Amino acid sequence: MRVLIVGGTKFVGRHLTEAVLAAGHEVALLHRGRTNPDLFPQVTHLLADRNEDLSVLAGHEFDATVDVVGFHPDQITSLAEALGGRGGHYTFVSSVSAYAPPSGPGYPEDSPLLEHTGPIEGVAVTAETYGSMKVLCERRARELFGPDVLIVRPTYVVGPWDPYGRLGYWAQRLARGGRVLAPGDPALPTQVIDARDQAAWMASMLGRGGVFHTVTASVPLAELLEDLAREFAPAGTELVWVEDAFLLEHGVDSNALPLWGDGIAADYWAGAADPAAAAGAGLVTRPVVESARDLLTVGLPERLLTGQREAELLAAWTARS
Repeated sequence: MRVLIVGGTKFVGRHLTEAVLAAGHEVALLHRGRTNPDLFPQVTHLLADRNEDLSVLAGHEFDATVDVVGFHPDQITSLAEALGGRGGHYTFVSSVSAYAPPSGPGYPEDSPLLEHTGPIEGVAVTAETYGSMKVLCERRARELFGPDVLIVRPTYVVGPWDPYGRLGYWAQRLARGGRVLAPGDPALPTQVIDARDQAAWMASMLGRGGVFHTVTASVPLAELLEDLAREFAPAGTELVWVEDAFLLEHGVDSNALPLWGDGIAADYWAGAADPAAAAGAGLVTRPVVESARDLLTVGLPERLLTGQREAELLAAWTARS
């Protein structure tokens, strides 16, 4: 099968490229050539900025197209126009952020979606518009590529090459031991998906349609961190749970403390999506501690909470009146 992957060299797309190649398919990557440009010398590299000129796709034909970096519906339109019906079956990586705030756990794939209000053309994709734009992308994909597109909705994607350090931060922090700042509500429903597991499953789903959550079973955040602590933390390690309001008052957000939802009440159940459909379609997920073990020595982004800042916050939390 000839497969076009839009993206393919950074994180989710990088693992997908590896999985599609491992499955024996012929791969072309459409990317800008800015991130890891020397990866995958055995594939066809089509260099272009999808927001500008996609004429590089002229004359190419594919059996399947997988889009891991679509964030605005206009990007879906321009891709469809450039492919001109030569893209084959289409897969779009969306997000559980596409849902309206769930009212409880175990929400299925047909749960209500966010509705975008206001203009679409020229609107920037921000934290506030990300979810509703993903919904518009999904709808545009069905309009232009047909109703049998595959829509993939993950929660937090983790694993090697994660630019956000979502799971790596916690594995490395717990391995250092001591008093560990744990954010917000210990009962917060939490789901992750190892990018390698998602990629292997997506490679097996080429040509198949439907909407699926790519997630592990939901667990409380406390359970996830305690599992990691049992695996990696030295004796005497203590999780210190610090309230949402305190963290927000002190200028901390989920960019610094991953897997925390910034205490946004509307998003409380976001990490409790029903995993049954994807599991029934063959998705197999490894234990989270196994994913974390591979992240104990990786580099982490600078935006994450430093040891000094954590100590300051814990001191202030302990000293509060």
